[in-house]
Amino acid sequence: MLTLAPRMSRAQPSAIMEIALNAKRLAAQGRDIISFSIGVPNFLPGDHVYQAARDALEHDSGQYGSNRGPEALLDAWLGSLERAGVSGYGRENVATGVGAKHVLFNVLYALIEEGDEVLIPTPYWTSYVDMLDVLGAKNVFLPCSAEQSYKLRPEQLAAAITPKTRVFMFNNPSNPTGMVYTKEEIAALAAELVKHDIWILSDDIYREMIYDGIGWHHLVQAEPKLRDRVIIIDSISKTYGMPGWRVGFVAGPEIIAKACVTLNSTAITNLPEVVNAAAAAALSGPQDVTRGKCEEFSARRDKVLESFSRIDGMTCPRPHGAFYAFPNISFAFGRKHRGVVLTDDVAVCKAMLDSVGVACVPGSAFGDPEGMRISYTCKEHELPDGLARIERFFGELD
Repeated sequence: MLTLAPRMSRAQPSAIMEIALNAKRLAAQGRDIISFSIGVPNFLPGDHVYQAARDALEHDSGQYGSNRGPEALLDAWLGSLERAGVSGYGRENVATGVGAKHVLFNVLYALIEEGDEVLIPTPYWTSYVDMLDVLGAKNVFLPCSAEQSYKLRPEQLAAAITPKTRVFMFNNPSNPTGMVYTKEEIAALAAELVKHDIWILSDDIYREMIYDGIGWHHLVQAEPKLRDRVIIIDSISKTYGMPGWRVGFVAGPEIIAKACVTLNSTAITNLPEVVNAAAAAALSGPQDVTRGKCEEFSARRDKVLESFSRIDGMTCPRPHGAFYAFPNISFAFGRKHRGVVLTDDVAVCKAMLDSVGVACVPGSAFGDPEGMRISYTCKEHELPDGLARIERFFGELD
């Protein structure tokens, strides 16, 4: 019998997408469902982005494009990095891909040999582990509990690094917790990382969604000596409401960008001209839509936390970025809801979907089974209703 390659036994579908699809199926069956599951920003970019796309269609060459990405798009992204305070990169240091997920896979494919150790603070974005499992990495998880605000401490990092450590995964602001590292916290991690010769993969796709005046701070700003080992991943998906356009970026040492260009030439050749034009316009054009949405999401975050504060036993470190909250729900374990024992985070989320029609992602999908992720980018009228349903659900526990 013909079989698949053994590595496919390690491949898993996205847990987040499965929950989101289940919520859609229930809604299609007539159920009243509010989904807080998938991390889609749920807004559209400015008109200038669509005009750039229309102009590109009118002048479409129909030809193959650059494996790296067109110069206009590369320059637009380099300009975006400059505005954020990350400078010193040129076209030779960057490349594009079909969304941040594709770029991330390219980078990991270029770096990881089977058995290499990869350090992953938890909670983590689910796709990190999904990709690393396929590549045969040895995942080393660094638990960051709610008690430490879901943030990695330098001493944890120091204790975890071994001669086999190949990559450190770092996500700021964080998916799934929404936590943002302060300038001082970034500096402390950078001071530890500079002692070790390992790759640092910096996932920065939520960098424009930061609240409360904390600001975005980067490892290469804190310690310029890290520039030769830091790999920056970014995307237009979250910042500009363009997840379906599928444009991601990498910046880092020239050897990394060149590897991604080579893999693009093997797998995708290039992004479409119309997509490139729209992405360049988003990055280099007016930023008012993004700024407005950042203010809106900050206000939504406050409503989420206010609601959670009324749930007896629930704790939730205050998120300062992205559009997620990650409450600790372990207080509900072992209790009953309408006669059903809630054994763990999966049982809680299943019962909540079944009884009050709210879809959230169990924390175990992100490596922390004591929590659950709330994405508060739903339609505006759904947020208060969904939060009220969650309050009602936990209020009915026996």
